[in-house]
Amino acid sequence: MLENAKINVSEAYSKMDHSLIQAFSTYTENERMINLMNEKLEEWYSMYFPELKTGSPRSYAMFVAEYGKEKKSVSAEKLEKIFWENAGNVAKSAQNSMGADPEEKEYALLKSIAEHEIQMIELNEKILEYIKESAERLMPNVTALIDYKIAAELLAKAGSVEKLALMPASTIQLLGAEKALFKHLKFGSKPPKYGALFKMQDIANAGREDRGRIARVYATKLAIAARADAFSKNYIADRLKEDLKKSLNRNKTRKDR
Repeated sequence: MLENAKINVSEAYSKMDHSLIQAFSTYTENERMINLMNEKLEEWYSMYFPELKTGSPRSYAMFVAEYGKEKKSVSAEKLEKIFWENAGNVAKSAQNSMGADPEEKEYALLKSIAEHEIQMIELNEKILEYIKESAERLMPNVTALIDYKIAAELLAKAGSVEKLALMPASTIQLLGAEKALFKHLKFGSKPPKYGALFKMQDIANAGREDRGRIARVYATKLAIAARADAFSKNYIADRLKEDLKKSLNRNKTRKDR
């Protein structure tokens, strides 16, 4: 019995499901750390260049790592590889900045933080490549209907492709909304209408009253797609996409009447 148990555990962990779930978990945790590190870097370096607003953690970290010590002497040409068409504006802001330049020892710390953040960003890009490749190979039908990152998140919430395939559409629709569902069951708050699927543009960009209906349509097709990926291994995504389009159009037609 012990030997059989070892074999079963070994087989379970050798499946691509487990590797993909671990990769997605690592990606999300790393992303959280990148955002936190960027927040701290911006808070610190803003003492020396308060005018710098990039909207990009990578661009901000690259500037600090390469030009953060003597920002006023950097040219627009040098900044083009970081800021592209906005390089001239950043160079002008740097030259006219009210901030001083950090001292050598302090800048050494800022540079180390920025370089570490860049390494983490590059690592996450590699992890994303693996997630995309693995998700499309493991769940070709599901990833044909939705973004591969959302597909990986649904898989992580379910635990395996087989478990996802056995879930009803109503459960798939709410994957990722566990906290909201718990609040509904315990405190009687409004029930959630979607979870991870809200990250899809079709749902996020829809009117508030339409989001739940669109999420339900997607969840219905995803349930079928997951069963095909887990059991039959047949590629039926083209038909599902056509059915999905028709269902969404029918819903839109009913709403417009």
